[in-house]
Amino acid sequence: MSTPQEQANLGKVLSFLREWDRGDRTVRSRMLNTFLSQNAGKSFYELECEFAQVSSLFLARLTTWTRLTYMFGTFLGLQLKAIRIFLSASGHDQYLMEFLEDGGVLTLLDILSHTQSKEEDKAEALHLLLTVSYAGHKYKEIICESHGVKVIAERLVESNTEETQKTAWALLESLSQGNPKYQNQIYRILIALMACNSPKAQQLVVHTLRTVQSKKKTAHHSIVEPLLNMLRSLHMEVQGEAINLILDLKCYDVRPMLLSGLVALLRPNKEEVKPHQITEEAEMIKMTGSLPVFVQQAAAAKAIRLLAEEDQELSREFLSLGVIQYLLYAMGNREHTDTQIQASLALEHFIRSFPVIEEHVQRVMGSALLTAFMHQPGSFYMNLDETQAEILLTNKVDITEVLNGGNSEGGQEEHLNHFNYEDK
Repeated sequence: MSTPQEQANLGKVLSFLREWDRGDRTVRSRMLNTFLSQNAGKSFYELECEFAQVSSLFLARLTTWTRLTYMFGTFLGLQLKAIRIFLSASGHDQYLMEFLEDGGVLTLLDILSHTQSKEEDKAEALHLLLTVSYAGHKYKEIICESHGVKVIAERLVESNTEETQKTAWALLESLSQGNPKYQNQIYRILIALMACNSPKAQQLVVHTLRTVQSKKKTAHHSIVEPLLNMLRSLHMEVQGEAINLILDLKCYDVRPMLLSGLVALLRPNKEEVKPHQITEEAEMIKMTGSLPVFVQQAAAAKAIRLLAEEDQELSREFLSLGVIQYLLYAMGNREHTDTQIQASLALEHFIRSFPVIEEHVQRVMGSALLTAFMHQPGSFYMNLDETQAEILLTNKVDITEVLNGGNSEGGQEEHLNHFNYEDK
């Protein structure tokens, strides 16, 4: 039998619910503001005590009102913040289950898809979905079953605010963990997102993709092309994440495709490189035309060096792909200093690892230039004139086969079964 105090409290709550049911949107917004100020951070048991064990009645009303009015944006932010108090309440998941049974996840996903929803309301909806995801794998599956991954991914790439992007990213990251049933779906969507136009989204996507990839035994071949294309980015954060993923993929079945793709980028297609012009439009052409190609060329040289430094077997694979000729070509690109620097550093690694290469590079550069190169490869480009650059661009060094064996200077001929050099 309830005490007089409990009966008085229940009467107060029922009066609150009657006021809610009879009130217009102005009354309800005032009630929500009061609810937010008085109940933020309360646990499940504190809310139950506050609402005389019938707090679920208010949550049901709140969820229903949100579902019926979200398209109009009427106090949607207040509604979602109030719902978050219930879903974030510690100690029990009763409110979370009731919210899901009332179609709460679908409502949140609809808010994200609704073109008229405000950006801050979409951010709040993502926070609520993040709370659902954090509750465990069965809740993650509910989001995924509702086609939530696609909707969340769209928010990540289409949003113009950093808060929304970061929350969408955190949600995708959460859904990718402890959710084996939908891991492949998330993996495929992340690969598709690599081609988006938002640099921040690209950075976040590749960061998550690295985590997902580490849990898989194989890599899908479709990851290679967009990954190599990301090396064109003028944003260093994007390039950094892309190169890190390239380094991760060296142990996967896409390795041959990845290595050959990196080598090919050292010699861009002629149609991708705009001819050098001295006009008032030259700088704009460079920014929109050749520059991303040259940035990609430099990043490819850097990735090749980092891969080769990690594993001598990778060095041999690169040699078998003719990387020396391509690095010399890239070193001759006087239109992009970083390409020359990165290609020089990579070539230095191969020469020091396989000294027999040095004599063939010397045939291209000459003794004096090679000596200067080996002394300071990072500043080699400063000593290169137009004629010397043209020699590098037209070099015909060709390594066609690499054998296993030690890399001591005396045994270098065992490394290179056939090293062919044709004069220019």
